[in-house]
Amino acid sequence: MRILFVGDIFGRPGRRAVEKFVPALRKEYGVDFCIANAENSASGKGLTQEIAHQLHSWGIDVLTGGNHTFHNRDVLALLESDNRVLRPINYPEGVPGQGWGIYKPESKNINIGVISSMGRVFLRELDNPFHVVQKKAEELSGSCRIILVDFHAEATSEKIAMGWHLDGLVSAVIGTHTHIPTADERILPNGTAYITDSGMTGPYDSVIGVRKDVILNMFLTQMPVKHEVATGHVQLHSVLIEVDELTGKATHIERIRRDLGD
Repeated sequence: MRILFVGDIFGRPGRRAVEKFVPALRKEYGVDFCIANAENSASGKGLTQEIAHQLHSWGIDVLTGGNHTFHNRDVLALLESDNRVLRPINYPEGVPGQGWGIYKPESKNINIGVISSMGRVFLRELDNPFHVVQKKAEELSGSCRIILVDFHAEATSEKIAMGWHLDGLVSAVIGTHTHIPTADERILPNGTAYITDSGMTGPYDSVIGVRKDVILNMFLTQMPVKHEVATGHVQLHSVLIEVDELTGKATHIERIRRDLGD
């Protein structure tokens, strides 16, 4: 089983990269299933119904979330009606949507479980993701040999700890949120593929997606600024994961980057 995970899609530039590259990558690498973090896909913050439909039409099967998932209220109805759009599982009970789903790729007669989760260090004090994700992964293991976790977190240490915590229980733990791809992709001892951050799909001539001058002004003056999506040097960052369908253990993980240019 080959699974492509696309790093945080940031605004219109990121969506352009998805449209350009995801269908081609699926064909080139024989991808069976594609997941992407989409919490920044609408103008750098949030997600809308229209954008979700676009991303699905370009070959992304499941959209995961993060701290900006609820930025646009337009997404609330989508979270309640479409299980292909997830928000972090460790939000309190009663919050719209769900943080996990079970899916069956068209090319394979096998279930894939996906869990969207969020860290707490430097972010909101949600329910403990270590307890919540472990419990859900154990529940899903009865019907899904393959389980992938998007851990949307700020602190590197928290992400690495989650990888070790879930090693052997899930097929992959993919870090998102910080928008800078890390070079630590590996298979952990008990068969879980891991990377601290899958990177950003969006404009890299920026400060993690936002116009450089805007962020520089903020740091120089300490005054509040309005974030604006940058446009230059658009790249798609992703990871390709190969999983043994009989055991659910990962056998390979590699970073894939594509350049769209300006």
